[in-house]
Amino acid sequence: MKGKTALVTGGSSGIGRATALAFALRGASVAIAARGEERGRAVADEIEELGAPALFVRADVSVASEVDQLVDRTVERFGRIDYAVNNAAAVEEPFGRLADFTEAQFDRSIALNLKSVWLCMRAEIRSMMGQAPAGGAIVNTSSANGLGGVAAASLYAAAKAGVIALTKSAAMEYTRLGIRINTLVAGAFETPMLAEAMQRSSGGNAEARAAIEARWKETVPAGRIGRPAEAAEAIVWLCSDAASYVTGHSMIVDGGLTAMWR
Repeated sequence: MKGKTALVTGGSSGIGRATALAFALRGASVAIAARGEERGRAVADEIEELGAPALFVRADVSVASEVDQLVDRTVERFGRIDYAVNNAAAVEEPFGRLADFTEAQFDRSIALNLKSVWLCMRAEIRSMMGQAPAGGAIVNTSSANGLGGVAAASLYAAAKAGVIALTKSAAMEYTRLGIRINTLVAGAFETPMLAEAMQRSSGGNAEARAAIEARWKETVPAGRIGRPAEAAEAIVWLCSDAASYVTGHSMIVDGGLTAMWR
């Protein structure tokens, strides 16, 4: 991937950070975006330590103007975008039943986890179509939660299901124009988001949290929670020329968690 440029949103931690580093190890220039400036700049420093050019842009990708600025700054710095990974996500609402959520919570969850992906894809596709040579590869991060219903997390599940549908629809529209679009359907990975979810579920009780983590590991056929680097390898492969005939695909990487239902 030497001479190529990758853009990774949510690149300051978890799967996003691991993906940014994986691109850097393959010689790509890497732009990352996140809302947290301190962590984002730290990851940019890690990328440069690996010998790859890096750019950090502080951006809330649920805001159209900030997404457009992110893409513009990436192109200004590196000339084009070859790979885009739309990974940013957040769960701000408490766990609860569907009828207990407010309209504001619904709007916020959809904005953070679905609208953000659409805004990024829109800006990235426009840029990829306008560059010379035209084309590129996009991977959107969804979740095993988007494959079906999830009690107490209906808003997040709905948004992640929407990411899969957006991905497939866009692949049908743009693949003949040189842009492949796929989604990573991620299971449980050792990320700050999962750690926060376990912490909230346990009410802050260390013993209860350990029990929740143990149940997760028992549920996953692989017997463990995934490492972010394992998700990153799948994402980078989907972007690579090795996946040149793969588009509109939902790649499930979950240690077998959902094997019984798919």
